[in-house]
Amino acid sequence: MKSRNIYPIIGMAILGLCLSCNAIANEEKEDKAVEAAKTWLRLIDEGKYGESWETAAVYFKNALTKDKWEQMLTPVRKPLGKLVSRELKSTTYMESISGAPDGEYVVIQFTTSFENKKSGVETVTPMLDNDGKWRVSGYYIK
Repeated sequence: MKSRNIYPIIGMAILGLCLSCNAIANEEKEDKAVEAAKTWLRLIDEGKYGESWETAAVYFKNALTKDKWEQMLTPVRKPLGKLVSRELKSTTYMESISGAPDGEYVVIQFTTSFENKKSGVETVTPMLDNDGKWRVSGYYIK
């Protein structure tokens, strides 16, 4: 019987286990970020733009004032009318986003239909805030 070195096999097994654990951890983060995004989007859907700013990430609030957010969002979102449907399209966990500080982010896309716009895509980017909670740091609709 030939003896063989099993250390590379054990190393590969450990690497596979670590990658699997990392994927599960990222999936849990993505789930929490999606819930935060949905909660935040409900405020937008209800026309509570100021309240959406108040519950956003510190990074978001430092980037623009509450008044500026309301001024920017109102002419974009209000003409779309009431929400008809919103379905999760994709989630991507990231630790670096262009133009933003390194951290933990989840870029989420929803396929959305409104009263006056039948097909749209909302991109919502929650980030893990300093207090350990997921809060929205960016929003874009097209």
